[in-house]
Amino acid sequence: MAQFDLHANRDPRTRTRTPYLLDNQNELLSSLATRLVVPLRPRPDPGFPVIERLHPTMTLGGQDCVAVVSEMAAVPKAALGERMDSLPAFRQAIMDACGLMLTGY
Repeated sequence: MAQFDLHANRDPRTRTRTPYLLDNQNELLSSLATRLVVPLRPRPDPGFPVIERLHPTMTLGGQDCVAVVSEMAAVPKAALGERMDSLPAFRQAIMDACGLMLTGY
């Protein structure tokens, strides 16, 4: 598992609304039992107001998805399904959104 790897969401309760989880945790902490992930949801999700800087949009397989940084969480490694891709190109947008969450700017 590596930072910015995209995984399928294995949780049957949440995977319809949130089909992907983006690993946001640095590899230096790979020995932990959990990974810090950002949920990725198809756009538009009518029940979710998008704040562009906090919720970057990316295209995955021709579908626009929103990285819901405001709902990032630690999950057990076992919750991460198959590695589907690696998205280092979105590093700056994700880190900027994390900065906004933590510092307010």
